[in-house]
Amino acid sequence: MLDSIKQMLGMGPKTDLGELIANGAIILDVRTPGEYAGGHIKGSLNIPLNDLGRNAAKLKKDTPIITCCASGMRSSSAKSMLISGGFKEVHNGGSWMNLKKFEK
Repeated sequence: MLDSIKQMLGMGPKTDLGELIANGAIILDVRTPGEYAGGHIKGSLNIPLNDLGRNAAKLKKDTPIITCCASGMRSSSAKSMLISGGFKEVHNGGSWMNLKKFEK
């Protein structure tokens, strides 16, 4: 139980996002379409946070998902929403610019 609390607070073991991406994780960008159009990670999926609830069914619950946004706040909310919706493996990637180094 303590480990899950630590992980929720970002204090658990670090996740290798690069490895997850290399193995087929979905990068879910939850910024607005305008923000996404201004720059994004190639191959990422854009579902704005406000639309995530009604569009979550487009995602596979057993595929790892890495959420991202401009700063990490919306992606944190998206992670919580997806986990509450039964998604198995969701990681907050923070800012999309932090994930840019993993772009193919």
